[in-house]
Amino acid sequence: MADNEPKKAYRTLPSLSMQDKVCVVTGAARGLGYEFCNAFLQSGCTSLAVLDLKHDEAREVADVLAKQNALDGGAKIDAIGIACDVSSEESVQAAFAAIKERFGRLDAVVASAGIVENYSALEQANRYPADRIRKLMDVNVHGAFFTAREAAKIMIPQGSGSIVLISSMSANIVNIPQQQTPYNFSKAAVKHMASSLAIEWAKTGVRVNALSPGYMLTKLTRTILANDSQLKETWENLTPVGRMGDPEDLAGAIVYLCSDASKFMTGAELRVDGGYCAI
Repeated sequence: MADNEPKKAYRTLPSLSMQDKVCVVTGAARGLGYEFCNAFLQSGCTSLAVLDLKHDEAREVADVLAKQNALDGGAKIDAIGIACDVSSEESVQAAFAAIKERFGRLDAVVASAGIVENYSALEQANRYPADRIRKLMDVNVHGAFFTAREAAKIMIPQGSGSIVLISSMSANIVNIPQQQTPYNFSKAAVKHMASSLAIEWAKTGVRVNALSPGYMLTKLTRTILANDSQLKETWENLTPVGRMGDPEDLAGAIVYLCSDASKFMTGAELRVDGGYCAI
């Protein structure tokens, strides 16, 4: 290019912006939920509800995110922390009532709250306890449904909104070497739930999609793998790109699904797994 030739200006697609959108994330005090909040703020969101089990933690994270955004030179944001036990229908209803009262509308909701445990399904000494299966289903499946339903109650009257249910690559494959059958079938249920709700609400302007991460290096997995380097090596070797994902690797995906850039996309699953499910 000649020195006097004007340089081409590159810019982000306007439709990828979260500006002026009210965003809600469950399970947002840590892990992937926290990263999703960050992604929204970095994309222009200024109205954010942080939902997690304990009110103090949710409020603290909301304050931290607001302060960090200001330090990064971003706009002043209205971030609130709300206690929400997603396994309780009443708790989810109360949380979304508070969100509607505070913001008046709702544009993007991410159902990120979830738990995972590893037990054998059958071995007598260490079989998967029935009460733990029920708890896992209450959080992962019923929690996602309650969240989506309360979000839709606000979004449908306004004629628009995006709901993203966090599934997992485990909805499509069987993880090895760890044994986690209930977790796998809970995430398969979440994936199909997204498709089912998407069709049910397709003509209302409300979109529902699933985001399915692969192995991610969250604070929790880093702690687990710190004492099990062999398991980390196994996961990395099974992932075609040869590494585990960083939570930041999901930022573009969640903004895409929640923004107007995906306005003709509903009932779909977006996998971000380093190619794991392609082999």
